Amino acid sequence: MSSRAVVLFPFVLALALAAPARGEIAVVDTTGHTVKLARPAARIVSLAPHLTEQLYAAGAGEKLVGAVEYSDYPPPARALPRVGSFANLDLEAIVALKPDLAVAWQSGSRGGQIERLRALGVPVYVDEPTTLEDIARGLENLGKLAGTAATANAAAADFRARLEDLRRRYSARPKVRAFYEVWHQPLQTVNGRHLIGAVMELCGGDNVFAALTTLAPTVSVEAVLAADPEAIVASGMDTARPEWLDQWRRWPNLAATKAGNLFFIPPDILQRHTPRLLDGATRMCEQLEDARQKRR
Repeated sequence: MSSRAVVLFPFVLALALAAPARGEIAVVDTTGHTVKLARPAARIVSLAPHLTEQLYAAGAGEKLVGAVEYSDYPPPARALPRVGSFANLDLEAIVALKPDLAVAWQSGSRGGQIERLRALGVPVYVDEPTTLEDIARGLENLGKLAGTAATANAAAADFRARLEDLRRRYSARPKVRAFYEVWHQPLQTVNGRHLIGAVMELCGGDNVFAALTTLAPTVSVEAVLAADPEAIVASGMDTARPEWLDQWRRWPNLAATKAGNLFFIPPDILQRHTPRLLDGATRMCEQLEDARQKRR
């Protein structure tokens, strides 16, 4: 061996030994937990419907081997093996799929299930977005974990561009006092810290229940009447406008009723924390702009 080779050999050996460590993937999730993988995940289980959608958006759909009930978008997700519901996971079914990554929603998981999965040797990434920007960041993190960064980063960039366009067009518009009706019995809404509350603010809406401390509080009809919103935006169960939205016509002096501002947005495009949330945001912004135009 030449003297040059003798000098270089320890350096080359050190590089070879360091390669696995350099290839390790480490991502901090929204709860502060660091998920470490030796290589990009090849078998992923989604533990919430919106996370199934996020994984497809991040380019990792082909790596999904299981998902919870109601994982119905995009259409190929409907054929995935089921592993229980987001609130009642089937841990045995999950482990049987031999995943090298599970993606979970903290708020939707029953106490201890995520910890039990980790104890069973399944790495778990928790996605708990609290801001609209967190949706884009979540796409990027999933792309890192799945080895689909190019697709995920492009999806995140598109999300940020659309978000900024909506902010530029609507956030500084004259405020519209608005009530978002998640459900009618019990009568449920969102506060200002909820992502839908952030969408209302993005659209120039003034959430009449923004100051409440609970993310999705139950309120009374009397409280809504006292707040006298200029617009009511309702959710529902599917793509059909819910009949209960028209119950507000019983109060003809309510500002929203008087102006004809009883609006509907399908829940899947506003209540799932995915890129499609901006489809729902666009609709809300247009609805609140319609309410503004009626002032003239």
